[in-house]
Amino acid sequence: MGGHDASMDIDRPPASPDESGFDKSSLDQDALKLAEMGYTQDMKRNFSVWSVLGVGFSVTNSWFGISAAMITGINSGGPLLIIYGVILIALLSICVGSSLSELASAMPNSGGQYFWANELAPKKYAKFASYVTGWFAWAGAIFTSASIASGTGSAIIGCWQISHPDLILKPWHTFVAYQAVNFFSYFFNCYGRILPTVASAALYTSLLSFLIILIAVPAKAPTHQDAKFVFATFVNATGWSQPGIAFIVGLINTNWAFACLDCATHLAEEVHRPERMIPIAIMGTVGIGFVTAWFYSISMFFSMQDLNALLNTATGVPILELFYQALGNRAGAVVLEALVVATGVGCQIASHTWQSRLCWSFARDDGVPGSKYLSHVNPRLGVPLRAHTLSCVIVAVLGCLYLGSYTAFNSMVTACIVLLYVSYAVPVACLLWKGRASIQHGPFWLGKAGEAANYVLLAWTAFALVMYSFPPIMPVQAGNMNYVSAVYGVVVAIVGVDWFVRGRRKFRSHGVGQASVAEVAEEVRREDVVR
Repeated sequence: MGGHDASMDIDRPPASPDESGFDKSSLDQDALKLAEMGYTQDMKRNFSVWSVLGVGFSVTNSWFGISAAMITGINSGGPLLIIYGVILIALLSICVGSSLSELASAMPNSGGQYFWANELAPKKYAKFASYVTGWFAWAGAIFTSASIASGTGSAIIGCWQISHPDLILKPWHTFVAYQAVNFFSYFFNCYGRILPTVASAALYTSLLSFLIILIAVPAKAPTHQDAKFVFATFVNATGWSQPGIAFIVGLINTNWAFACLDCATHLAEEVHRPERMIPIAIMGTVGIGFVTAWFYSISMFFSMQDLNALLNTATGVPILELFYQALGNRAGAVVLEALVVATGVGCQIASHTWQSRLCWSFARDDGVPGSKYLSHVNPRLGVPLRAHTLSCVIVAVLGCLYLGSYTAFNSMVTACIVLLYVSYAVPVACLLWKGRASIQHGPFWLGKAGEAANYVLLAWTAFALVMYSFPPIMPVQAGNMNYVSAVYGVVVAIVGVDWFVRGRRKFRSHGVGQASVAEVAEEVRREDVVR
């Protein structure tokens, strides 16, 4: 198993772009770099930086996150929490994105954080650190897909309810819509050739929908709130007597809108020059996310007519009620919410892309049971279809939580945020322990500023792990408690059992195809001599 090596950076004769428009020498360099990490090139590099950004932003999709999880935010702080929460979480996300970008630039690999943990942890603990990180990352991706399907499904059911005001919503309504969103999105990731186009289309759909709503809602609103309401109104409908706790609980809304920043790193083997392209995608996601989420939030709150109606809407979807208040008719509100739903479907498709790559890359290192089966890449479709299918089946099973608890959505949101943060924290902590100066860094490297960002990431992870476990509503009852602690317990139990039964013997024990690595490296060098 080889890590990043300066020997990758050897001189090569210039080559003209091939018929696909890519520089062949860059393609060879990418293949050789991956080979020296210990892996063969199993996936085709079909993605451009724009389509990688499309996948990255489509999963994070900050303005959609604000819309889908607004019920948490307005109950736990109102406009003030969301407006300033977006700023706070965006600043934290710059630190998170910078930390991930530095590692992705130094070691571009589809394994992402679990690969980095193996390379950076002390040798004695590297295998276990990598294994735990991989499981937490995959679990976080699974819960992300579940939370997106839940939010999008709720939006669909909300549209039906506002069109049929006598309908009383039941948990099974959202459950059915959840499964429909997950099932529909599944098919788009079954064909590798169309994925870059789908990713770019999802990005365009999100930005176009954002602009339409941003303009239409304030333009049609009969009256507008004053600046004091938008920037200084705090609402505490949680039952918590301490406003600070209510604010922190509500931050889950804005934090979810900036989650999943590692998504682009898992496409490192499907894009050319990943050491440069992946950081662009990650930091671009943060930048676009802040601009869209902040201006969207301001525009919506200025256009709000009745805050109490949002808090108690029969649709269960506050943003849909806001659209209705602003436009004054149900059909117009449904049309705007349909744009949110379309964006949510794009978000779900991108999340499926992400979770399938995580499962596949982890499986090729024997990180999960059935790894030999799950590490297969379908040669005709060009995707890890088995890993994709398993991940989507697990997401479907998680949908059953909605039948048992109205707060299942909140628990899944929290789980995806915190599990992903922990998966980022492990390699970052190992980097600081090893010493930042001890690794061969890539083109994206921030020096002392990067070190500060690393410490911010670790501090925020510890804070979120504790504070996001608090119940969202007081007094606590079986139907409204925060089950995220139970989620952590289940994930840790699965990881522990698999480690002792199988993982400690099989994980990364097969040499990661070293013979193939030599062949790839020799083939690349032979092609260079021929040119």
